[in-house]
Amino acid sequence: MLAALALWIAGERPLIMNLSARMRRGDVDHVVTLYKRGGRYGAVSKTNHAVIRFRDPVYRTPRELALSYFHEWSLPSGEKTLECYSKPLDMRHFGTEWITAGNNLWEVADALGERKHYFLVPKGNWRFVRKADAMERKAGRLVEWKESDPRT
Repeated sequence: MLAALALWIAGERPLIMNLSARMRRGDVDHVVTLYKRGGRYGAVSKTNHAVIRFRDPVYRTPRELALSYFHEWSLPSGEKTLECYSKPLDMRHFGTEWITAGNNLWEVADALGERKHYFLVPKGNWRFVRKADAMERKAGRLVEWKESDPRT
């Protein structure tokens, strides 16, 4: 949300996009802020996990950008769970109230959930998706803050 606001202040569209995980225990959705440079999409993203953060503006479409997260989005078991992404949502739709809201912005979460979502894996192809190997799982455990850190 902060990135969307910063882009808006800089004169750009404050676009966010939902990346949605398959319904698996221990996995959650993630929201990224989209930006464009040279006609290509990038994403500003902040998470505790090292491999699903910022993306450079090299992707032709939001779909390509969403796919860039696919291989790193896995559970500790190695199961990949990134299932779909939403049509981008322009935060100007909510006026300016969201900028200084003192409570949760469930209306934004609801609006993202109601947006059209596009599946990344063709129907029937999940059976061909391999699990992340030991090295990939190790990289996925790289975090900025330990769970006991009060900032998390």
